[in-house]
Amino acid sequence: MVKISNAKAHLSRHLEYVRRGGRIRILDRDTPVADLVPVEPGALDSDDDRLLAALERRGVLRRGRGGPLPRELLRPGPGGGRAGVLDALLDERRRSR
Repeated sequence: MVKISNAKAHLSRHLEYVRRGGRIRILDRDTPVADLVPVEPGALDSDDDRLLAALERRGVLRRGRGGPLPRELLRPGPGGGRAGVLDALLDERRRSR
């Protein structure tokens, strides 16, 4: 269960949890107002599914297969995750000279 402010502040993290099969109840002043749940397979109507299939064939998108994220996506990037955006920009500029 999360409050609305937490849901807004950490939406990406909550959506990733839901993608892995989790469920989140959103509260407004301790009153449940919504559930964030995974979309069930086959829940799209046939028109939506045909559109997604056509876009996938054209290479516009690739539908997810579900399951956990690969470990390499969870590792910090260059700099060990400590450097800020400004540090990375300045470092990039120094290396290009």
